[in-house]
Amino acid sequence: MKNLIMALSIMLTCFALPSIASDTKILIVASNLYDMGDVDKHDARNNLWEYAPPYHIFVSHGYDVDFASPAGGTVPFMMDPIGISSYTIKYEGFMNRASSSLKPDQVDPRGYVAVFIGGGYGTLFDVASNQKLLDIMAKIYERGGVIGSSGHGAGAFANVKLKNGNFLVKGKRVAGFPNSTEREKDWAKQGTLLPFLVEDQLSKNGALTINKENIDDKHAVIIDDRIVSTMFLPSAALVAKEMIILLEKSEQPKNKNTLRK
Repeated sequence: MKNLIMALSIMLTCFALPSIASDTKILIVASNLYDMGDVDKHDARNNLWEYAPPYHIFVSHGYDVDFASPAGGTVPFMMDPIGISSYTIKYEGFMNRASSSLKPDQVDPRGYVAVFIGGGYGTLFDVASNQKLLDIMAKIYERGGVIGSSGHGAGAFANVKLKNGNFLVKGKRVAGFPNSTEREKDWAKQGTLLPFLVEDQLSKNGALTINKENIDDKHAVIIDDRIVSTMFLPSAALVAKEMIILLEKSEQPKNKNTLRK
């Protein structure tokens, strides 16, 4: 795994994207939870490797980034800070921003062009049920913004509803942490500790869910109508890259259902 992360770190330095105005802001949403509330205290912290690389991509291309969480303040992370995660903590202020996340009432959706949510189980518990954060995501999207996610992050916006009453994900291809993998792992006791499984909730709310059975490359990035998503952590930085490309375009891509590897 460490070799994978180091290789990803090298690849990140090769991304060449246009620079943008420094007053353009992206909101990163994370959980405040440390554990799932069970007797064994299964880890619910945010996954550093799904948050730090996208943060690096955003700030290195001129975006200002704020963190938001249900309770505000510190958002905890799991995983060791290696590769690009270590770099962005040391040189780009990642942990300073993450430790002073905004409460929902402090977030003005009009100030942001995109939202990103990484993996880790916590957001399924406290973000997915926080109506104020869900409304913020809806408003940013309805103003033409982009929504991005990696892994369990898609579950955090699965319940977002738009002004027309439809769920944000309805009719859109979305990749989230798949049921088949969840049920193989003991991280959340095969998913039994979770309020819902990501793939189930996406499907329930009308998404055309992407999983390992219906796509050739499990690390592909799925782009559909300003929602950019991937199943697993190695592609989190690629999601950020594709979000920036969408934001840089004066018009939305004509091909609504795009898959990039």
